[in-house]
Amino acid sequence: MNAITAQTARPPAEVYEAEFVPALFRPFSPVVADVAGITAGQRVLDVACGTGVLARTVATRVGPSGAVLGLDANPDMLAVARRLDTRIEWIDGLAEALPLPDACVDAVVSQFGLMFFDDRAQALREMRRVLRPGGRLAVAVCDAVERSPGYGALAALLHTLFGEPVAAAFRAPFAIGDAQLLAALARQADWPRAEVLRRSATVRFASIDALVSTERACIWTLGGLLDDTQFARLLDGARRVLAPFVQSDGGVAFAMPVLIIAARKA
Repeated sequence: MNAITAQTARPPAEVYEAEFVPALFRPFSPVVADVAGITAGQRVLDVACGTGVLARTVATRVGPSGAVLGLDANPDMLAVARRLDTRIEWIDGLAEALPLPDACVDAVVSQFGLMFFDDRAQALREMRRVLRPGGRLAVAVCDAVERSPGYGALAALLHTLFGEPVAAAFRAPFAIGDAQLLAALARQADWPRAEVLRRSATVRFASIDALVSTERACIWTLGGLLDDTQFARLLDGARRVLAPFVQSDGGVAFAMPVLIIAARKA
């Protein structure tokens, strides 16, 4: 079984935790927690928590005197999260209708979920509703794909090989990577004093093959779009365009910027 076949044979939530979390989501978790100013004793909500990497980072910071809630609409993601950490209260729910009372948490964090919400402004309003006065918000999204050299090269390759529809599917996580757009969205959602910060971390995969096979298994982007022959063509092209990012150990690494909506509730 080759790497591509092995990846697609695993459930999406397992691929997410095993591949995307260490390569992409874990490096950004402390960045988001820093922006939110997470400290010991706080009660914190992680919206669109996935398998819980940000919630676990926050739980370490709030300590035994604090509490963390992780909310996601995907039960398979939550099943993995529950298996990995029992300190956290895992909640099945939608960002646009948080099943929580008003003013019940000290901070709300979220990373790489806002771009996929059906109603982004409503989700941000709900985050405001559940925050206590003085509570802080930190919501991270991918910056524009062109600002991330590795992913930008892969997006361009997909366009060349398979046309714009496939490239557009890959770019979906980067869809709202625009500071002005995010500032306008925050104002629409009753966050008039929100800032949009740019931060960066390094994305790392074990190899180019691992990066491409992981993207194939991602149901939110390329999953199901290309057949085995097309993915073999993609892998061959990726080995060429991503060669500048290959490290001495064979891994691939490149900087990726994110934009973070940061605000404090009055």
